[in-house]
Amino acid sequence: MRYTAMNAAERENFHRGFSDSAYQMFGAHPVEQDGRAMWHFCVWAPNAQRVCLVGDFNGWDREATPLAKQFDGTWEIRLPAETFGDGGIGDNAPAAGSLYKFAVYGADGQWQFKADPYAFYTQMRPDNASRLYSLEGYEWGDEAWLRRRAAWDSHHSPMNIYEVHLGSWKRIGSQKSGDGHAGSVSGSGDAGRFMSYLETADELIPYVKEMGYTHLELMPVMEHPLDMSWGYQVSGFFSATSRYGQPKDLMAFIDRCHREGLGVILDWVPAHFPKDEVGLRRFDGTCCYEHPDARRGEMPQWGTCMFDLAKGEVQSFLMSSAFFWLKYFHADGLRVDAVSSMLYHDFCRGEGQWLPNIHGGRENLEGIDFLQRLNTRVAAAFPGAMMIAEESSAFPRVTGKVEDGGLAFTYKWNMGWMNDILSYCKKDPVYRKWHHDKLTFSLMYAFHEYFILPFSHDEVVHGKGSMLDKQPGDIWKKFAGLRALYGYTIGHPGKKLLFMGGEFGQFIEWRFDDQLDWFLLLYDMHPQLQRCVRDLNHLYLDTPALYQVDDGWNGFQWAEADEKDLSIAAFLRMDKHGKTVLFVTNFTPEYRPAWRVGLPTGGTMTEIFNTDSTEYGGSGQHNPAPVKIESKPHRQHPYSAEITVPPLSTVIYRVDKKPGRKKTLKPETITSSSQSK
Repeated sequence: MRYTAMNAAERENFHRGFSDSAYQMFGAHPVEQDGRAMWHFCVWAPNAQRVCLVGDFNGWDREATPLAKQFDGTWEIRLPAETFGDGGIGDNAPAAGSLYKFAVYGADGQWQFKADPYAFYTQMRPDNASRLYSLEGYEWGDEAWLRRRAAWDSHHSPMNIYEVHLGSWKRIGSQKSGDGHAGSVSGSGDAGRFMSYLETADELIPYVKEMGYTHLELMPVMEHPLDMSWGYQVSGFFSATSRYGQPKDLMAFIDRCHREGLGVILDWVPAHFPKDEVGLRRFDGTCCYEHPDARRGEMPQWGTCMFDLAKGEVQSFLMSSAFFWLKYFHADGLRVDAVSSMLYHDFCRGEGQWLPNIHGGRENLEGIDFLQRLNTRVAAAFPGAMMIAEESSAFPRVTGKVEDGGLAFTYKWNMGWMNDILSYCKKDPVYRKWHHDKLTFSLMYAFHEYFILPFSHDEVVHGKGSMLDKQPGDIWKKFAGLRALYGYTIGHPGKKLLFMGGEFGQFIEWRFDDQLDWFLLLYDMHPQLQRCVRDLNHLYLDTPALYQVDDGWNGFQWAEADEKDLSIAAFLRMDKHGKTVLFVTNFTPEYRPAWRVGLPTGGTMTEIFNTDSTEYGGSGQHNPAPVKIESKPHRQHPYSAEITVPPLSTVIYRVDKKPGRKKTLKPETITSSSQSK
């Protein structure tokens, strides 16, 4: 993009925290002056004594190219394009590719070489200089997608997300090849090299489409210095990581996804930043971006600095970063990481380790205000784009309206459901009956927010085990239990998210420095699980009852919530026209050849999906013909049916209701769970 000079109003907006396009003014931009190609540089360093531009163009002489300080603490310089030569990057840039930093002589009397906070492109780690780069010239072909997105009602549409870490989904060169290309981790060639954005697009997009996902979620592709942070310690808030290519290559990746009908969600980290000397920490010798008191300015558990959201310039920096990825990279949404740490001053802090707000409370009032304004402005500027909160506290109305005290996110990750269901599934089936409430409790709050059900990367690291290994028992029971869990999840209210590798039963925990164990698809059970997940995903896409009414009781009804002794759960999902499917999940390896389930209406039921099918590696127990729903009361329901319940399975039925008047039970005919047992 070309440089946009700041007028008085834009400067004021930046300093007050209202700018959403600060990247057009700060950083390095091509500009034309008197018919001559130039590069304009601008940086905010209000307390610096001197700021100079350094790079390969001037031999990194820290005092050779000084910037001029403006009245508001910004520093600027404009240089002829020929000063930098041509690095061969950026088709329409007058010059591109040259390395540069800002040499900052701070208020503390120390020189520091700082990367450009607004740089669009950065050296490959471990080097960390900024690069001149023009974002102009990419021709997008996703106009039809963006038009459809603007009219899209995500809350009443299917959304099934495949979460991906680009550096470890697949790599070029086998794990045993000894291929030591640039990009391999720690100098070891065992893992091969990173696939580029374009190479990944060739393989990932058709795979995700075949598997029936609607969206990709990319773990942070913003520049970061340390691979083992997985991208969550961001150093380049406007810079697509150079690990996989140039920024325009990421544009092309997203463009191709859109042309193929796939949405792309980017993980975004506005809560904190690393302490690397080249980064934002004490940028001008003082705390520009972080709070000066460590009780609010640092996060000891993460070893990072926290953004000071009380500062207008920090708010503008982050607001502009969010807008940048949505506008210039056409992202379909941002999954906002660590929201709880932005809402509470005492997040992960003990007594005496945090500073209260002006009222003496723990709430981060400035953080709450920032998130409300951010989400409101994104919704207005980018119709159909989603803001998704990774938020683990009980903060009310995360997806509620601002006028009601909400934060106005589009979705919230349902961390409570995830923790409960995985805790339940890790228990031996013998003991699950004493923890049945972990299955049912989520419906007490399922419609309080717009939820996504996340089985994310966080659940398959740090000793937690893979999704497959969480399941107890022998190998058959592990696969059967995981298929049953995935089936149950497809039916539970809420959008879906699964981290890569979970779809084919990765045995070991996720490793950021190697590709997934794709060789497992050569062995029994893994391809069957993958096929099961694929077919479940397509069933979800093709069944409006599973997504049209995701936000209320008119789309969900328990058929059997209290069968705790058998560890069976059964529920109905309905679309807006009343078409109904029944889910029956058996969380034990016990085969139930004749189990009765209560139902609200008469008619017939036809099995349409069974995770115990032999094609998925199951035992093949099923209901071969339509099952008649009898006029026989059971528990709280006036009708019931006797069905076969396979071991460790989810079976899904289409319910064809009998025409006629709906039957209701008199109170004295309702049998309670305890009485029936």
